[in-house]
Amino acid sequence: MNEQDHSPDSPKPRARALIPFFVFAGFYLGLSLWAHDFYRVPIIIAFLLASATALVFDRKRPLAERVDRYARGMGETNIMIMCLIFILSGAFATVAKGSGAVDSAVALAQSAIPAKLMLAGLFVVSCLISLAIGTSCGTIAAVTPIAAGLTGPMGLSPALTVGAVVGGAMFGDNLSMISDTTIAATRTQGIGMKEKFRANIGIALPAALAAVAVYCCIGGQDAAAPAVRALAGQDVVLVLPYMLILVLALLGLNVMLLLFAGTVLAAAIGIICGRFTFWGALDLLGKGTLGMSETLIVALLAGGLLASIRANGGIAWFMQRTARLVRGPRSCEFAVGLLAVAVNLFTANNTVAIVVAGPVAKEFSDRCGASPSRIASVLDTASCVTQGLIPYGAQLLMAVGLAKAGGLALGSLDLIGSLYYPFFLAAAVAVAILFFRPHGKAA
Repeated sequence: MNEQDHSPDSPKPRARALIPFFVFAGFYLGLSLWAHDFYRVPIIIAFLLASATALVFDRKRPLAERVDRYARGMGETNIMIMCLIFILSGAFATVAKGSGAVDSAVALAQSAIPAKLMLAGLFVVSCLISLAIGTSCGTIAAVTPIAAGLTGPMGLSPALTVGAVVGGAMFGDNLSMISDTTIAATRTQGIGMKEKFRANIGIALPAALAAVAVYCCIGGQDAAAPAVRALAGQDVVLVLPYMLILVLALLGLNVMLLLFAGTVLAAAIGIICGRFTFWGALDLLGKGTLGMSETLIVALLAGGLLASIRANGGIAWFMQRTARLVRGPRSCEFAVGLLAVAVNLFTANNTVAIVVAGPVAKEFSDRCGASPSRIASVLDTASCVTQGLIPYGAQLLMAVGLAKAGGLALGSLDLIGSLYYPFFLAAAVAVAILFFRPHGKAA
């Protein structure tokens, strides 16, 4: 413990301050297991119950003061900026999809994939789309129906085919500069998108290349893959918003500006190409922003809950107890990774896991002198590994549902053994922590 830990402004460590965390986990996980459905219990309700517990347990301050502190936690600058970015991200994703950009991206990529490399091709296509749009669920929704239609003609295993799509989708979820996990990880650690991308690419790219190698070895039959549709002249034009997002992000433009620019371009192209009218574009923009409402509410409630727990000494107690285990940057990175995994297992939502674990990771990072970009990368990667493997997560459930709609008999657990990329990603982050320094030099 350093001197600042004993300052008058620091809360006294209290184990009981962590009770709201256990209330959240017990309510959400317990009821979900009882109902045999991890989406039966709204995560917002679990956060509300945990928040009420945090307010009730702090009896040393007047209720008005407790509520005020909770509200200030909800309105913390990083939380508000994160919410603004979520809103813009939702608007862009919806209007781009409505313009036909997703269909065009899939059609263009599929036209260039040889039949023998279909598994590797599906994985790469999913990687590129998820990298461009920043959402794993959107990628799975776009590519899984195509993948399901290819299994029969290509003689491919349904689990391997759908697993390739899910793995590729998690690549972009982890690495994309407009992914909500990247946004949450960078905001909680106080770093820029480019810093996190540089640290993350050294972990994600080797894992992706390993997955591609495996898929190339598995291969496919010689049968020609059926075309989804004939390519049209508009396809190249329709994918321009995704290309703009990628280029501007790599150039380091502020994420809100690049999302705004991409949204305007997608709306303009959609109107010019006759995909929707001006009023239709406005409707899509409204639906896109409203579609992020649950993420926004969870982020706000998590901010308030963490503020209360921190003020009551819960974070101080946790850090005091684990300080002996976190002795330097390397052990700090392992601790952050395990924390992200643990929270993600209970929430089944990698963005929520990062929002909850991020402030604690920041405390560890500041204490140990760890690289903020590496901490953000480990935080994001660990949560995406977990999210890509849990059978009750949205990604696997969506993939299985779409596969069944395409005539494939496939269950969530059937996919686990075919999800090569998340396993390779877990191995890559472990190797990076064990053998490489923050700037990539061998330890």
